[in-house]
Amino acid sequence: MAERGGRGTSSGGDSSLDKSITLPPDEIFRNLENAKCFAIDIGGSLTKLAYYSTVQHKVARVRSFDHSGKDIEHESPYEITVQEEITARLHFIKFENTYIETCLDFIKDHLVNTETKVLKATGGGAYKFKDLIEKKLGLKVDKEDVMTCLIKGCNFVLKNIPHEVFAYQKDSDTEFRFQTNHPNIFPYLLVNIGSGVSIVKVETGDKFEWIGGSSIGGGTFWGLGALLTKTKKFDELLQLASKGQHTNVDMLVKDVYGGAYQTLGLSGNLIASSFGKSATADKEFSKDDMAKSLLHMISNDIGQLACLYAKLHNLHKIYFGGFFIRGHPVTMRTITYSINFFSKGEVQALFLRHEGYLGAIGAFLKGAEQDNPNEYSWGENYAGSSGLMSTSPDLCPMQRARSGTFDMFEMDRLERPLVNLPLLKDPSTYIPDTVDLTDDAMARKYWLTCFEEALDGVVKRAMASQPDSTDAAERAEKFRQKYWNKLQTLRQQPFAYGTLTVRSLLDTREHCLNEFNFPDPYSKVKQKENGIALKCFPSVIESLDSLGWEERQFALVKGLLAGNVFDWGAKAVSEVLESEPQFGFEEAKEKLQERPWLEDSYSEWIQRLKEGPPHKCALIFADNSGIDIILGVFPFVRELLSRGTEVILACNSGPALNDVTYSESLIVTERIAAMDPIIQSALMEERLLLVQTGSSSPCLDLSRLDKGLALLVRERKTDLVIIEGMGRAIHTNYYAALQCESLKLAVIKNSWLADRLGGKIFSVIFKYEVPRK
Repeated sequence: MAERGGRGTSSGGDSSLDKSITLPPDEIFRNLENAKCFAIDIGGSLTKLAYYSTVQHKVARVRSFDHSGKDIEHESPYEITVQEEITARLHFIKFENTYIETCLDFIKDHLVNTETKVLKATGGGAYKFKDLIEKKLGLKVDKEDVMTCLIKGCNFVLKNIPHEVFAYQKDSDTEFRFQTNHPNIFPYLLVNIGSGVSIVKVETGDKFEWIGGSSIGGGTFWGLGALLTKTKKFDELLQLASKGQHTNVDMLVKDVYGGAYQTLGLSGNLIASSFGKSATADKEFSKDDMAKSLLHMISNDIGQLACLYAKLHNLHKIYFGGFFIRGHPVTMRTITYSINFFSKGEVQALFLRHEGYLGAIGAFLKGAEQDNPNEYSWGENYAGSSGLMSTSPDLCPMQRARSGTFDMFEMDRLERPLVNLPLLKDPSTYIPDTVDLTDDAMARKYWLTCFEEALDGVVKRAMASQPDSTDAAERAEKFRQKYWNKLQTLRQQPFAYGTLTVRSLLDTREHCLNEFNFPDPYSKVKQKENGIALKCFPSVIESLDSLGWEERQFALVKGLLAGNVFDWGAKAVSEVLESEPQFGFEEAKEKLQERPWLEDSYSEWIQRLKEGPPHKCALIFADNSGIDIILGVFPFVRELLSRGTEVILACNSGPALNDVTYSESLIVTERIAAMDPIIQSALMEERLLLVQTGSSSPCLDLSRLDKGLALLVRERKTDLVIIEGMGRAIHTNYYAALQCESLKLAVIKNSWLADRLGGKIFSVIFKYEVPRK
């Protein structure tokens, strides 16, 4: 066991579970020592447990030295301390009802002494197993309405989990087409397919209406399937259907008319009569074919019904859930086809990655209303979540078998509410990521290999960041194994956590590092580089001030680009920095591509500065510590301030690679202000404002930014956005459309990416964009 309450820990294993599960208990029921409350959703075959815990983990903090009466020339700009911090986490675990008594025993040992005095329970099993639960746990069971819990849970994941929603595409290289989070999730239709079908119109978080349903649902498929095939298990019935050929049983349009029915525009392959051939054909039909025909019949019927209700109520989004779906491709494919056919493409069939947990989430929220969980933003913890598994029979059978027993989902409560950047042109169509690796097989293979090859270096850096820790090597090895396993899952199932991107690979790595208490592996590197760069700042400013206006503008941009070379996340750069300690600002300038750059609208930018009025307020998203922010960004900030432009400097809330954090930027700015009167007066007059982004990622999602930053952007009437860095301006936001002028600047420090974009390593992106009116 790791230290008490640490990430990835539990209150230990219970031998009573050993015979029932395929994973060690502390890998499943995590952080149990600090569990606060729990809820449960019991369906016909699966039980979903939700519990809330506090997670204690290490964070790296920076603070200024007390310099009173001391010579500060040879000191670091700040000191680093490692502290314990407590954050909140939601855990969701799905297991088969076969193990319910064993798991209730386990819950009794580890969860009944929490703050939960009355257990919130939903699902049919809340009634069926009420007496067993009360007897085993010694708690009163409060049964919650199934539909209310489902909708609460659905609203919660739609609001908090990017790439929660997907459309299913038949015969595509990527079965799953994930949707971006829409800022307004309402209204929508929820079609819950359990034994029967319930259709609910959801208008707001608290307003919903049951508008219809059908008795022909999952129970019909199961019941008729059992009669036809003598197969009693639901999953076995689905497996039969996945192998069947429905055209052997169903009568098609071409069987009736000899081809397509041209007058009505009906394809010859359309089903004219489900099971139509069975009445006339004198032969035995296979179980596979009958199961497939039955699945088509039920799915088509549900799809048409849902489509009619959607059109009746003028709704364009239908979310499907319930045990009938179960992520089964034939079911999703048939429902999607049915919706597309009957709506002529006007209504969209959508599915949810975590639809199996909606009831458990809703039950938990009902029991935790005093903590106001909806007032916070939450994020999926990739380190502690099982990914979406393909149910294709031939893909990863071991993983499918494992997820059939236990399936895990974790969400971390974020410190700050996250919202859209108000300057996004259209938040509903904004996509942060430039390349979808789920779609692009060549790019996916390259980047997965790239992250695998970088793993040794990350492990080495993690250990070096904690030289006094006796268990750093052991924890680093656990991190290696965990992240390596995640990468192998993504090789087989690139859709496991939604759309696969460079951003998601980086974020998953950060989550895994945090889990094993490596909060900031680059903290000492950043401390040293910030100290070195601060000493160079006066001479850089002196050199810039000696130049004429036009020369100075180019020198400022070149300095900003040269600063961006210093990126420890780029292998080509980290190798140079480790092998050539003397490599500095001037050497970086020499590495830059000569103009014309790969993407070059510098002339338009200069023309704008010459002929247009000063911008009212510039928002700058900074990238790296050290030379980047101190010698690249701050001289640029200083020039904007001198023109009469206010500046909002936004830095990461938490650490990632060698990116500058908000707390580091405060100290760096304080030191620069002591050397430079322009910066000092701008700070005092609040013309220079430092804010945090709400992110702890090397990339930038403009749809999930700190609410305080968004308010400030509105208040100051920001009319220029500057995004710098490969992660923020190329991997993400390269195509982001804004309502105001923007600058996107980066140096490409990856040979493969440079080649893909038609350039070479250290090619320059300088993208000045003016919104179309």
